Amino acid sequence: MILQNLSILNYRNIRSASLKLSPKINCFIGHNGAGKTNVLDAVYYLSFCRSALNAIDSQLIHHDEDFFVLDSMYEDENDGSQLALYAGMKRGQKKHFKRNGKEYKRLSEHIGRVPLVMVSPADSLLIEGSSEERRKLMDMVISQYDRSYIDALTAYNRAWQQRNALLKMETEPDASLLDLWEEQMAESGVLLFQKRSEFVAKLQPLFQKYYDIISGQREQVGLEYVSHAQRGDLLDVIRRDRAKDRVVGYSLHGMHRDDLVFTLGEHPMKREGSQGQNKTFVIAVKLAQFDFLHHTAAHTTPILLLDDIFDKLDSERVDQIVKLVAGDDFGQIFMTDTNREHLDRILRARVCEYNMYKVEQGEVTALETEGQGGQEDV
Repeated sequence: MILQNLSILNYRNIRSASLKLSPKINCFIGHNGAGKTNVLDAVYYLSFCRSALNAIDSQLIHHDEDFFVLDSMYEDENDGSQLALYAGMKRGQKKHFKRNGKEYKRLSEHIGRVPLVMVSPADSLLIEGSSEERRKLMDMVISQYDRSYIDALTAYNRAWQQRNALLKMETEPDASLLDLWEEQMAESGVLLFQKRSEFVAKLQPLFQKYYDIISGQREQVGLEYVSHAQRGDLLDVIRRDRAKDRVVGYSLHGMHRDDLVFTLGEHPMKREGSQGQNKTFVIAVKLAQFDFLHHTAAHTTPILLLDDIFDKLDSERVDQIVKLVAGDDFGQIFMTDTNREHLDRILRARVCEYNMYKVEQGEVTALETEGQGGQEDV
């Protein structure tokens, strides 16, 4: 999918911007806090109906304004068909999301129509954070191509929350109600386990490929899916420690405890990896996610967002990453950096089409690039 035009109004610190975009690489240059990440976040919002930076939609509105609007036009690279997406919100009202002028009844119906992968500094939580961050990675990818997964995840979370509410009661909870919610957790959990297992099995070799390319095969890394569903019948696993669950007041076993284990050599990545190795690991995971969506699941090429990914990486790894994403296997790319000369140099070396934009205090301006056409003032 190619984002051809993007209009941003009152989104975070960007008051107004109208961008005519390159079908290949779009670079946004600016100091930290200038607003370049907010441009990428607007693109993210149009794919997922939410921000990658803030879960509260009302806080996305520019602090001096009463609304925000994102208006866009995409082209499907397969058949040339056009897709118009609109997102907007006024303070104190619900957000609106439209496809070709028609508003969605359920926002979940939109997920996967414009597949997208984002790599950002926040991805360090995949290694340093809790298992919840790694489950989010699995859920985000699988939800983009399998709607039955969204339904199963919703059903599981509802049953899990209801069971937890019963476990927290001061009086002894109704055993038949606990039975009911545990059965629903197990029923939907089995589907989640199946889908997550299949996804990780396909992701692992792709991840290894990209890590080897970026690192020059200097390190041995691993990625493994761990789940309570691997311990036997899931309903039995959930029920076996009901008394202990009652004492602590929440469910100790189930799909909400799934995890991905990352290793460097034979040791946990979190403990052994340097900053550069950790960043390489995360980028490799995300590029593998892109590859999986592109060749296995999505009907169109995903958009790739690269937010400030070159910091703490040596020049050899940076060059390998740019060489990868500038190739034919990748489609439209949005990237940010603080150093224009740095990006110009490595992109010119790849002889690929790119547009360059300067972002300063929320203002976005198109810049001339050597040997490139199609630039317009913003």
